[in-house]
Amino acid sequence: MTGQSSNRVAVVTGASSGIGAATARRLAAEGYRVVLAARRADRIEALAKEIGPAATAHPLDVTDRAAVDAFAASLDRVDVLVNNAGGAFGADSVEAGDPADWLDMYQVNVMGVLHVTQALLPALRASGEGTVLVLSSTAAFVPYEGGGGYVAAKAGAHAIAGTLRLELVAEPIRVIEIAPGMVRTDEFALTRFDGDAEKAAKVYAGVAEPLTAEDVADSIAWAVTRPAHVNVDLLVLRPRAQAAAHKVHREH
Repeated sequence: MTGQSSNRVAVVTGASSGIGAATARRLAAEGYRVVLAARRADRIEALAKEIGPAATAHPLDVTDRAAVDAFAASLDRVDVLVNNAGGAFGADSVEAGDPADWLDMYQVNVMGVLHVTQALLPALRASGEGTVLVLSSTAAFVPYEGGGGYVAAKAGAHAIAGTLRLELVAEPIRVIEIAPGMVRTDEFALTRFDGDAEKAAKVYAGVAEPLTAEDVADSIAWAVTRPAHVNVDLLVLRPRAQAAAHKVHREH
């Protein structure tokens, strides 16, 4: 696909770190021109410099609809949209959860996907072979204690992907969903536990090889580089040590 992708444009949200940054690097290696979108301008500008001429940085808050619309208007072409921006905030029970954390998770994981997808659908349609990819989570399918707000938000992202696929079935746009399980990145757990490194480390304690951002990026790149008529509806990724949401092998 590399030769065919040389003029194609992929937008990656949440590209400043973790899975988003790894995906941007990988899609650039596959021959795409990559648009890096995230709130932290310094991070995406550094990443664009690292990747080279194939990458451009666009500071963007996906929860700001006016900013998203302006971003969409600035692009001359979009072939692939990777809705990666998201996050988990807090790990309290439903009873004790902070409604502000729940709202923040809904805004970025659900409304962010909605804003960017709506804004870029005309360009994706015009490309003739558009791809919308939603990065959800295995949390969308199996709830767990302390995860209520994140579970609800990722279930919302899953619902958007499934509904959009039905609504666009007659159009030249495919909708892909990638749902990772345990992924160890530099920031996800730290953000969830408000910077508490000890709590973040416990998430992965004893797990020899959690998934990495590069593992997920590899699967994203594989899915979007399939022939245009091939749709990967849902791809669930877990490390070998994680058989299910509550079944994780930990070495002691």
